[in-house]
Amino acid sequence: MKKKIAIVDDHVLIAQAIKGVISNFKNFEVLYECENGKELIDKIIKKNQLPDIVLLDISMPIMNGFDTAKWLQENHPDIMVVVLSMQTDEESVNKMIKYGAKSYLLKNSHPRDLEIALNTMIENGYYYPDWASRLIFSAINKTNGKLANKLSEREKEFLRYCITEMSYKEIAELMHCSPRTVESYRDNLFEKLDLKSRVGLAVYAIKNGFE
Repeated sequence: MKKKIAIVDDHVLIAQAIKGVISNFKNFEVLYECENGKELIDKIIKKNQLPDIVLLDISMPIMNGFDTAKWLQENHPDIMVVVLSMQTDEESVNKMIKYGAKSYLLKNSHPRDLEIALNTMIENGYYYPDWASRLIFSAINKTNGKLANKLSEREKEFLRYCITEMSYKEIAELMHCSPRTVESYRDNLFEKLDLKSRVGLAVYAIKNGFE
């Protein structure tokens, strides 16, 4: 069954273009388009039409992408949010991840990259391209000490790799240890930080590790 996508973008031509691109994807289809976050919320509440994925712009009138992502996180956390924007600043990326975004893409991305991102996100729970991962790494490196006091050096190293699209096996190879050891780092972090997902580890680091 195809995953249903809602496109939220105030530029109608762009939304239509994205819809056309997605129509060629094997595993996805567009449920509806909205011009802002309020319109999306109205459709979810009044029509009870829940998408699996929301492709979300940031700069929109009436209700922007930040407020929309926050509402979705609080009311429908199972809906996967993919930011599709031209904003590449660290603050915007970190804020959207804080509000539960599972991916952050640029509007000038190639259609094939969008399809890869969507499929990878469905499989792994998240997808961040290299440029976004670098910004997230930067935020984590601005640790204020609270995170550092709780984690070992190896756990912090694993946490940084966790934000990339690498598999646990690939992380284990980079850390020169076994996949089982990497899984132990993951489980220890889940327990220490009271988290349940790999994305949650990245969100925790961003929320608590930079000022």
